[in-house]
Amino acid sequence: MFKNEGQVVEIPEPKQTARHVLVDSFSRPHNYLRISLSEACNLRCSYCMPSEIMGAADRKKMNADEIVRMAAAFIDLGVTKIRLTGGEPLIRKDAKEIIAGLAALVEQNQAPVRMAITTNGVFVHHFIDDFKRAGIRSVNVSLDSLMPDRFEAITKRNYFHQVVSNIHLLLQHGFTVKVNAVVMKGVNDDELIDFVKWTRDFPLQVRFIEFMPFTGNHWQKEKVFSYSEMLKRIIDSFEIIPLQQQPHDTAKHYKVLGFEGSFAFITTMSTPFCSSCNRLRLTADGKMKNCLFGKDETDLLTPLRAGEDISQLIIQNLMGKHAMLGGQFTPENLPSENHIIENRSMVAIGG
Repeated sequence: MFKNEGQVVEIPEPKQTARHVLVDSFSRPHNYLRISLSEACNLRCSYCMPSEIMGAADRKKMNADEIVRMAAAFIDLGVTKIRLTGGEPLIRKDAKEIIAGLAALVEQNQAPVRMAITTNGVFVHHFIDDFKRAGIRSVNVSLDSLMPDRFEAITKRNYFHQVVSNIHLLLQHGFTVKVNAVVMKGVNDDELIDFVKWTRDFPLQVRFIEFMPFTGNHWQKEKVFSYSEMLKRIIDSFEIIPLQQQPHDTAKHYKVLGFEGSFAFITTMSTPFCSSCNRLRLTADGKMKNCLFGKDETDLLTPLRAGEDISQLIIQNLMGKHAMLGGQFTPENLPSENHIIENRSMVAIGG
């Protein structure tokens, strides 16, 4: 049992049986769980949040105790990494309680489990000590522009200086910081060089993400600025070297010679990394998704609330995972503007 600010979160006892390994029908092991804490966000980026739901509240979401119990079920099945996402995960009033509850769960577990978080960075200064106590040492921060006016145009909010200040605050406290920038042709593709220059004096990893199609985000093939296009533009300005890939990497890593930080590309649209995918997703309303682009979901929250064992539901969902991109498109056959894939919006998935 974990108590925080008057709230009580039950910490499930770890199962005494041997740990399993979640393997799908394509022999891919899965040990990485992304938990969305909220569909709500204090920013309004159009590529993530459809305009028609910009003012909408969360659907019925998991409470803190249910999130910890969900995580325990996945850990018992072999998950060794948990990333908290959103929406904006830190917008929840009980975010500190959730982080502490998960940390308590991880601490009592015999196998090592790493925790990380992805955030828009606005509230980070309120959570530095909570991250440290929870053992969170890796923080991803979304930032699509280094121009204050453009940041405001993309996000519909004036938080640029707060976000950049918090990125540097994280660095000062020794966190591993990755800056996620969704690159869109004609929107911010002219900032690639400035982002790379940021890594000259700071141990950042800037990750350039290809624009991806989701419900309501006005995706167009013509707006995709591909990995090869981005790499060529950077090579024209810098002498770079490739860095070693790690197992299950979603990014292709590079470094400018002599720079302290590095940069990378997440090449979902042009060069998918599905063959080594090890990720599972849990939405804020308790649905399991086995792929970012998959339309199939399994309700885990209803049976969890009924006191049922959800392990078989997790395994069944995983066995339905497609070989590539949710079975909905391929790099050679991208969705058209008028035929977006069947899925949630990005903000409702959790990235």
